[in-house]
Amino acid sequence: MAIVKDIAAIAKGMGITFKEMFQPTEVENYPDGPGPMRGAKFQERFRGKHQLQRDENGLEKCVACFLCAAACPSNCIYIEADENTDTKRISSAERYAKVYNIDYNRCIFCGYCVEACPTDAITHGHGFELASLNATNLVMRKEDLLMPMPAMPDKVESPQEVAEILS
Repeated sequence: MAIVKDIAAIAKGMGITFKEMFQPTEVENYPDGPGPMRGAKFQERFRGKHQLQRDENGLEKCVACFLCAAACPSNCIYIEADENTDTKRISSAERYAKVYNIDYNRCIFCGYCVEACPTDAITHGHGFELASLNATNLVMRKEDLLMPMPAMPDKVESPQEVAEILS
């Protein structure tokens, strides 16, 4: 009796498969849509590729406090700190992240690193095309994650003008 039930269940599943096989395909706009997102739509809270932010002066916000690496449950963030000097100023604090790597082979996009950051240096962007056939391409370095330097005019009279330009 159990064999008859199993055969009936398989026949029912195959019937659904054959019925769907001849239905027209519904295609989204993603691969061929217009613009940089090519028609992809996602929620504002989407957790995509991480971004290292800069402050209003163009300096890096990351102060190499290691809280993001400590909060990461998959241990995919690697940071090496270095000291700022008067001649070489990378961030506004005493230290900066000389090396900042995120291994996307291990990242689970939980957002704990974003929540742990006291300076809001790391955020989730909307980058979603991270697939690669080579696992070494999925280790993102600081240069890959860092936001580009804001465009500055040739001559700036006051800090208020800088704030107006950057806003």
